[in-house]
Amino acid sequence: MGGFNIAPEYDGDGVTNGWRDLGITICGPLAAELAETFDASFARADFEHRPLYRFRRATSRATVSAETWRLLLSGPGRGYNFLKKTLATDLGNAHTVQIVCAYFLPTWRLRHEMEGVTRRGGRVQLILAGKSDVRLSQLASQKLYRRLMKRGIEVYEYEPQVLHAKLFLIDEQVYVGSSNLDARSLNINYELMVRLTEPTAVEGAREIFSEILSHSRRIDAAKWAKSRSLWTKLREEWAYFLLGRVDPWWARGRAKYLQ
Repeated sequence: MGGFNIAPEYDGDGVTNGWRDLGITICGPLAAELAETFDASFARADFEHRPLYRFRRATSRATVSAETWRLLLSGPGRGYNFLKKTLATDLGNAHTVQIVCAYFLPTWRLRHEMEGVTRRGGRVQLILAGKSDVRLSQLASQKLYRRLMKRGIEVYEYEPQVLHAKLFLIDEQVYVGSSNLDARSLNINYELMVRLTEPTAVEGAREIFSEILSHSRRIDAAKWAKSRSLWTKLREEWAYFLLGRVDPWWARGRAKYLQ
């Protein structure tokens, strides 16, 4: 499970060629839980949307079958969103946050919790896409850079290839799966993340983060501010408006009327 799609773009190591992504192999009891969540999602993802689906509860749920892992399943519909709530809770207590994210446009709550980490004297490192297959998403993310860096958050861009990975390290918790930190992943898409606290998995995730970081460029706040032309700022504002304002509203409508 992870961010990989089945496409030729993924052929390669993500450094010299091919998109940079991340996946993990699951075996044992967790594999059975994964099979059940797939069946549940597939049963709900109808080819034709029937009337009154807007009133059914969201797919979002969490399963806890062991002390060291938890599956977080999210999807459209009304009700509690376990993925967003679990992320917000972990961030609200965190001192060290390391995130790799292909499409980064988090909710106000999640962004507020990240900023709270630095206010408490902690450290937040974000590795975002220096090259993206969705330019509009990249522009919308870049609209946030100045504010994030002003709050003490370190922003990096992955440079060698298109970034498509999703990896969230929050203290001694690691999230791996399909979800980005944007409106579509958190509100309408069918997404699946696994939250791991097993020490070996957390240490392995830190090594992966460090390796990705070694191919990334840190954004300097002063240089970034000087490099933004009026035209660039206007494009970033427009992209943020579309994906940060219009798209969430449209996504909520889809969640109500099409699900």
